[in-house]
Amino acid sequence: MRAEGIAFRPLSAFTLNKAQFCLDNGLRLIEGWIKVPYSWQAGETASHYLTQLRDEQKIWGKRCPKCKKVLLPPRKSCPFCFVDTDEWVEISSEGVVEAFTIVRRDTPIQPMKAPFAYALIRLDGADTYLTHVLSEVNLNDIKEGMRVKAVFAENRQGAPLDIAYFKPSDS
Repeated sequence: MRAEGIAFRPLSAFTLNKAQFCLDNGLRLIEGWIKVPYSWQAGETASHYLTQLRDEQKIWGKRCPKCKKVLLPPRKSCPFCFVDTDEWVEISSEGVVEAFTIVRRDTPIQPMKAPFAYALIRLDGADTYLTHVLSEVNLNDIKEGMRVKAVFAENRQGAPLDIAYFKPSDS
């Protein structure tokens, strides 16, 4: 990423002894961690989605009236057609792992201790993916195409982690 003559690279890309050095093209490389805590209003669409997770343990998406794609997480407007969505669609709590990555290093912002896996999950009835944590699975057994199901948190708060994680489904 570049901004005003400065090149930023993720710290995990490479390790250096110096915090800064000059690249061949004259740009200065700066490595470091930036923590930017913030709050935002969820809005009508996200509030409905999160309330349903918390109160009913149900997953809802929104259907685009133009392209008919069911969006999960639900969005106020379709990112493909740029039209407002208004139809709520209940989505299955089961789906398929489309892609995954194994997290092997602990960081304070992760929802659980490493090692664990994040996955892009296409829930049955949705046309887009939900990124979430996989658990109750041997990391070596995770495969693209694996069927998974949601496990809801015991104490739900109206947050994305009201789905505690996904685990392999028996079906």
